Amino acid sequence: MSLLDLIKSFDQRRILVIGDLILDCFIWGAVERISPEAPVPVVDVRSKTYALGGAANVASNIVSLGGRATVMGIVGRDRPAERIAELLGSQGISLMAIEDRRPTTVKTRVIAHNQQVVRFDQESREKLNGRSLKAMLERVEEAVGQHDAVIVSDYKKGVVTRQAIERIIKAAGRKFVAVDPKVGHFHLYKGVSLITPNLKEASEGSGVEIRDEATFIKAGKALMRKTGRNVLVTRGEGGMSLFEKGSVSHIPTIAKHVYDVTGAGDTVIAVLTMAHASGASLVDAAVVSNHAAGIVVGEVGTATATPEGLRRSLKTLKIKIETEKI
Repeated sequence: MSLLDLIKSFDQRRILVIGDLILDCFIWGAVERISPEAPVPVVDVRSKTYALGGAANVASNIVSLGGRATVMGIVGRDRPAERIAELLGSQGISLMAIEDRRPTTVKTRVIAHNQQVVRFDQESREKLNGRSLKAMLERVEEAVGQHDAVIVSDYKKGVVTRQAIERIIKAAGRKFVAVDPKVGHFHLYKGVSLITPNLKEASEGSGVEIRDEATFIKAGKALMRKTGRNVLVTRGEGGMSLFEKGSVSHIPTIAKHVYDVTGAGDTVIAVLTMAHASGASLVDAAVVSNHAAGIVVGEVGTATATPEGLRRSLKTLKIKIETEKI
């Protein structure tokens, strides 16, 4: 199956996304002067928009490319949770949410002249209610059984625990389970099919200071030993590298202009999982996700790729993959 034909089969895929649900708020404006009170820009606010963040944005990427998605997570009893449900519903994304006493996480970004001026987060760092986690885990087995693959979107907000990972792996059986990891949680991911750290996360998660190609390979191999499976490291302008048993494949970036990397990791794991669940090898799935990431980083804000944009990118931008034994 060609990569172009692969995209046509995305509408047959059902992906379950489990993880931390976040509401992204964008305040758009212009800067014309510096505040007389402090040396900071004064933003003249023009508009405010909301978008799906965290696990919800992963699901948004899936449906934007024709797939079907269900999101499972924990939210607060508040307006941001309602807004997340509304945004998911408008895209046809199913939501399996458990309410908790903690508020829903909101990340607000102030954008002026296509540049992010500041971001402020509204969230609680208290532990999730044990009853909330238990209620979610009781629904995992049934939910996994209704989908072709699973994505765990870990933003370290309390949903992803060792117990949760073990329950997901057991329920998944031979199904593909991919994790977008968070530093401090790498010890939880033993047994998943693939993790997708960025370069900084790969260095910190492996305990290897990445200074050059030799230390990069060392870090990748260390992460493989930790999880027991495959590792895809996103390297920004350096593209991405896929570590499989005995080899690493280097995939150069196709991004021409990088305006905003917000949500790019969500795009990578969403597209890679859909492609692999559709029959692509991990290398081919990584190539497709690389093209999708190249599209979204060229836009400001939390963005998603479309089938048309992905086909156009695959047709016009050819890349050379270098594979070496390790």
